[in-house]
Amino acid sequence: MALSPDLVKEKSRIIVDRILSSPFYLKAQSLMVYVDFRNEVQTGSLIARALEEGKKVCVPITDVKGKKLTPSRLLAYPDELAPGAWGILEPGPGFVRPVDPGDMDLVVVPGVAFDPGGNRLGYGGGFYDRFLPRTRPGTVFVAPAFEVQVVEDVFPGPHDVPVHIVVTETRIITARCC
Repeated sequence: MALSPDLVKEKSRIIVDRILSSPFYLKAQSLMVYVDFRNEVQTGSLIARALEEGKKVCVPITDVKGKKLTPSRLLAYPDELAPGAWGILEPGPGFVRPVDPGDMDLVVVPGVAFDPGGNRLGYGGGFYDRFLPRTRPGTVFVAPAFEVQVVEDVFPGPHDVPVHIVVTETRIITARCC
């Protein structure tokens, strides 16, 4: 939250460009991308570009009571989005198109902090920790993060699911085999 809006925008552009030119993105035909909220790495250009390239793009719908994320196919960005849980944009009425988590090649995962081992500190709800294991083996989990979000150790718990790759404005950390 300490980053200015201009810095968030500039660093997000660099991070998204790194993702767009990466082998894991280029290989992916279907992906789920979080829609940024507050000062997270901005994902709008990633979503728009993936749609332009004909990739199957999903964004998460949050079921707060069920503590569950459901990927929903997006055909037009940002036109099909409306505020959902906690004010985060998700598919609005009439635009919900659920997709099986096992169909994802790539999942773009948000977080508060990450360590070089790919461990992540989320927002405390465990939504991604429950979602990621529902994907198929071989699905790549990537976390866009500002370099200031990378710390030595996030002290993961037993149910925390790590990401394979962390992409910052200065480096790409391949934490785990994908």
